Amino acid sequence: MTINCKGELIDLSEPKVMGILNVTPNSFYDGGRYKTDKTILDQAEKMLEQGADFIDLGAYSSKPSAEFVSETEEINRLVPTIDLLLKEFPDVLLSIDTFRASVAKESILAGAAMINDIAGGMLDEKMISTVGELKVPYIMMHMRGNPQTMQMMTTYNDLVKEVLQYFSERIALAREAKINDVIIDPGFGFAKTLEQNYDLMAKLELFNVFEIPILVGISRKSMIYKLIDATAQEALNGTTVLNTIALQKGAKILRVHDVKEAVETRKILKQLAL
Repeated sequence: MTINCKGELIDLSEPKVMGILNVTPNSFYDGGRYKTDKTILDQAEKMLEQGADFIDLGAYSSKPSAEFVSETEEINRLVPTIDLLLKEFPDVLLSIDTFRASVAKESILAGAAMINDIAGGMLDEKMISTVGELKVPYIMMHMRGNPQTMQMMTTYNDLVKEVLQYFSERIALAREAKINDVIIDPGFGFAKTLEQNYDLMAKLELFNVFEIPILVGISRKSMIYKLIDATAQEALNGTTVLNTIALQKGAKILRVHDVKEAVETRKILKQLAL
């Protein structure tokens, strides 16, 4: 199982770690922490030294009730950051967290390697065709509504069945658009209650039916810290527990704030499999 990033074939037979770098003032965990060139470069260097295979750049918070950010503002946050990172770390593989086709295009043209779309093309009808034209890997996540409305859209007849059906339809559209490398993200925390998130994790192995990579992003989310009566700052241990389970169930990419701990988790599970 491989994906093509800027002409380099990335082998996902050993799971990869994607470090999160938000250049937003309001992300739920690290909002406002990376505002200057120095803080951005320092965090990227730290994650790369700890073993991050990818860095996921976000410039529009997707936390519940996040405020609107214009496309122009999103591009103006992302493109200079891409330039900055590639100048310092020419080989870094950057994923861009956006649901907008225009932002995706400008970011890839600036040198990013893949697109991470929380809406799977549902919030911008041009996204899937644009990614097809750009010939880059595409992470499609399951979500209902948008960041402002998603937590009011958590009623399902059969959550897992409906999420599987969603991916069946979205993957077909991606294939029609000639997107060669599709990655699916079940969307933990997006239009799902705490109980639904754990139901999804318990049945994560069912998503291997598509025979394409699964990305799991549960790092420090409320599904962890609300369950253990803690805060996002206190949710690292819970994150590691769920990342371990996700890898055992077939996840190929872990999207995390804490790269060192995710890399250690992968290393331990690899040793157990020997």
